[in-house]
Amino acid sequence: MRALIQRSKQASVTIAGEMTACITHGLVVLLGVEHDDVVDDAEWLAGKIAQMRIFSDAEGKMNLSVKDVGGSALVVSQFTLHASTKKGNRPGFTRAARPEHAIPLYEHFIQLLLREVPVKSGSFGADMQVALINDGPVTIWMDSRAKE
Repeated sequence: MRALIQRSKQASVTIAGEMTACITHGLVVLLGVEHDDVVDDAEWLAGKIAQMRIFSDAEGKMNLSVKDVGGSALVVSQFTLHASTKKGNRPGFTRAARPEHAIPLYEHFIQLLLREVPVKSGSFGADMQVALINDGPVTIWMDSRAKE
């Protein structure tokens, strides 16, 4: 399971011209599910994201989590995080999970994160326009296989 996490001042998802989700201060989590991912991957990733200290404290040091600052999360499915660019110029997506496997893990991830902070989400598989004001900017890449 891969996530691209962006600290944001404001973010939203629009589908078919209608804003369907919006947050202010918090995190945007672009989430990609791989065909080998399991519940443990979702649990590890959600736990790390909820506790990650990437918000500034009173001294300006990144020492607070999204929970500490009263922030929320906007989670958006993003199968393209599993793109392979080894051959040619057209990315391949064979490592991305099929919807029947990805949707339950995506929804489980959201439920796990929801235990820690308010969560809004996009719509799995929809053509979405995601807008955000990246705060910092702070952008972090995580992969449950690497666990760095």
